[in-house]
Amino acid sequence: MPRLVYATRQSKLALAQSRAFVARLQALAPGLDIVELTVVTTGDKVQDRPLSEVGGKGLFVKEIEQSLADGAADIAVHSSKDVPAELAPGMLLGCFPEREDPRDVLVSRSGATLAELPAGSRIGTTSLRRGLQLKRRRPDLVVTPLRGNVDTRLRKCDEGAVDAVLLARAGLLRLGLAERATEVLEPSVCLPAIGQGALAVEHRRGDERVAELLAPLAHEETSVAVSAERGVMVAVEGDCQTPVAAYAVRSAGELWLRALLTEPDGSNYREGERRVPWPRTFAEAAALGRELGAELRRGGAR
Repeated sequence: MPRLVYATRQSKLALAQSRAFVARLQALAPGLDIVELTVVTTGDKVQDRPLSEVGGKGLFVKEIEQSLADGAADIAVHSSKDVPAELAPGMLLGCFPEREDPRDVLVSRSGATLAELPAGSRIGTTSLRRGLQLKRRRPDLVVTPLRGNVDTRLRKCDEGAVDAVLLARAGLLRLGLAERATEVLEPSVCLPAIGQGALAVEHRRGDERVAELLAPLAHEETSVAVSAERGVMVAVEGDCQTPVAAYAVRSAGELWLRALLTEPDGSNYREGERRVPWPRTFAEAAALGRELGAELRRGGAR
């Protein structure tokens, strides 16, 4: 029986989303023996500091990529927002399945919405992107660093360590916790992280067997949108130390790409957007993203 090994982080969310993807793959290839390989990454090990202090983007990916390079795994299932602009040598992102809801949500202990939270309320997040956008809208709130998986952050909110937390809605949906969201934040309020809500399946270049297996699960609209967003990241050299956001969506037959870039302290805030006919190729979408990202850099953000 042919065999396929997939690598994933061992958090509850990582397992839920990777197993859901693998179930779809198994349905298309019922004769395939699929084996799970869980990997502990640097981002999983370091829980006492913000990611921006540990080393930036790639902290949830590096060890998983090594399992591909070593031949221990055939594919790796990542959250797209964790994947850095530059992959390990010899690797490629071969499949973006259909995207889940990319928006952020507010979960408050009292049930208050963002507009209703009292001044001085403590909002838990270690995302510079989320924190800075929150402070622009509600400068009277206090952003409090809060690491940990989704369950941990929800528990700390329930216990009163913070008054509210900001999370990705996709994670709550995949964990069956959608009802915990107090308010879904539209992109006009909090622009999502690059690739948020989408999975990225990585494999070795030249592995045609794997490419053929993954092809039916690649979602064209998601692939175009995430390619455009990642183009922005490439242009601004974004990582966890760079407050950058980008969100692309299909709107009336066009690609609508919005992006923002700022300094870690919130200064030099720049935002821009593009509306163009729907790209014919992923490379065309990525080029659009690089163009917008370069414009943001020229606008003053270092």
